[in-house]
Amino acid sequence: MTPKKLLLCDDEIHILRAAEFKLSRAGYEVRCARDGEQAWEEIVRDLPDLLVTDLQMPRLNGLGLARRVRETPATRDLPVIMLTAKGYELARDRVIEEMGLITLLSKPFSPRELLEVVNRTLAGLQISTVADGVTL
Repeated sequence: MTPKKLLLCDDEIHILRAAEFKLSRAGYEVRCARDGEQAWEEIVRDLPDLLVTDLQMPRLNGLGLARRVRETPATRDLPVIMLTAKGYELARDRVIEEMGLITLLSKPFSPRELLEVVNRTLAGLQISTVADGVTL
């Protein structure tokens, strides 16, 4: 069975590496991007099964990337999980609905929590949002 392809996008290298390590060890094929423009280039080159993106990044932020994904017919159904810094003012439920996100995970998050959300998303299981994270 071919491993599911994930694209991680974050401008903080330590977050990329920790998430990449955990998800790779779980059997996923993981690619990384350092900003939204690089992530979009990766998506166009080889469509992943799931995108995990940070909200605040240079060049193209996570909301802009998610909007581009939703507005492009070939990527419209790509599942997107967004990471955001705790305390960043964001209307969580409104953004999830408007951008068609799976969920928003607040930083700092545990790689295990991210893996659980990725596993459930790719298995087609429901993810419920709560004020500070997710309920699986």
